[in-house]
Amino acid sequence: MKSLVVYSSKTGNTKKVAEAIYKVMPVGTDFCSVDEIDSFDKYDFIAFGCWIDKKTADKKALKKIDGIKNKEVGIFATLGAYPDSQHAIEAMDSIRKLFIENQNKIATEFICQGRIDPAITERFKKLPADHSHFMSPEKIKMHEDAYKHPDVVDLKNASEAFQEAIEKCKV
Repeated sequence: MKSLVVYSSKTGNTKKVAEAIYKVMPVGTDFCSVDEIDSFDKYDFIAFGCWIDKKTADKKALKKIDGIKNKEVGIFATLGAYPDSQHAIEAMDSIRKLFIENQNKIATEFICQGRIDPAITERFKKLPADHSHFMSPEKIKMHEDAYKHPDVVDLKNASEAFQEAIEKCKV
């Protein structure tokens, strides 16, 4: 079986997770960003990573997901919000649905918090109190917490999730 770890990353968070996953993949696994691949045909197992934008995969990742059909897939993602938040749950539901619609089998999933682009944080600080991204004390704390991720524990958890999936899939 031929495997691939592929990712889309804006601030480097998802790339870090991809690198951790790649370390537990079988020898001969390919590794690249979504910008570097045109076809997924030769792969049996794909570890696919993206960052979350508007409760789904980022635009570059969305374009590539459409080209993945009838594969064994592991999904991983990073986002600024907490990984157990409703935002994260809805985002992963959205991504999972896209893969399933293309007749893919989901072997594992992983999501963790990731550092938010500081420019976004600064932009949000200027928003009025009635805006959904207004920087309340809770949101300020979330942004501060996000800056510490992905951390060693996140990377370990991602590796373990994919290690288990690989063993079950016999990749």
